[in-house]
Amino acid sequence: MKQYKNYLMDMDGVLVRGKTAIAGAQRFIDALNDGGHKYLVLTNNPMYTPRDLAHRLQTTGLQVASDRIFTSAIATARFMQNQRANGKAFVIGESGLTDAIHSVGYVMTESEPDYVVLGETHGYNIAQITKAIRLIADGARFVATNPDPSGPSEDGLVPACGAMAALIKEATGVAPFFVGKPNPYMTRSALNYLGAHSEETIMIGDRMDTDIVGAVSSGLDTALVLTGVTKRNEIERFPYQPTYVLESIGDMQL
Repeated sequence: MKQYKNYLMDMDGVLVRGKTAIAGAQRFIDALNDGGHKYLVLTNNPMYTPRDLAHRLQTTGLQVASDRIFTSAIATARFMQNQRANGKAFVIGESGLTDAIHSVGYVMTESEPDYVVLGETHGYNIAQITKAIRLIADGARFVATNPDPSGPSEDGLVPACGAMAALIKEATGVAPFFVGKPNPYMTRSALNYLGAHSEETIMIGDRMDTDIVGAVSSGLDTALVLTGVTKRNEIERFPYQPTYVLESIGDMQL
């Protein structure tokens, strides 16, 4: 395996599975720290702040600093700030998204916002969705944190950002700009955050349709681990292929 200076990695399916750390994950994080490598944990989950997610990892036994976690909410806030600095936004989401948007100097308002920003919530409110539809119809730009149509819960599947974005699109005729994976913007934003170059960086993920394609589109080498969504017999059907296929993150070599 080629030696890399920088490492990007997904969280769910790569470092943890549910509430359990994947074998070898902490050893790999320790090796990154000991070797002075730059790295980020990338997640499409915009609901939680990096500090919240660091705590979640700690409960599984993994020690990852909060400044090593990069969410689709952070990428979304950085995108908006780059496009229209210090603007206004109507936001549907939890603290992970609202904190990120506040941190770049945005004001949250229902009055003539520059953007309607759709994220994930514990329960979508039809009144908020209706407000979003009306603001977009009136000219607000439509941004969504991630295209995932559904997510797991203890009671089964629940609608996620992609599904609600589709509802708003049908009502308004306006398609959102999805910031999170597989959009290469998420990968490029993480590289900029690290001050890293794509040729010296590898992405470790468990999904061919988000982690791997987003990284390939950004010019990164990739490692697909088989501890998450994509199975070995599914890899060949994709037109793009990972640089490496590993049983788990514990097989990564530095």
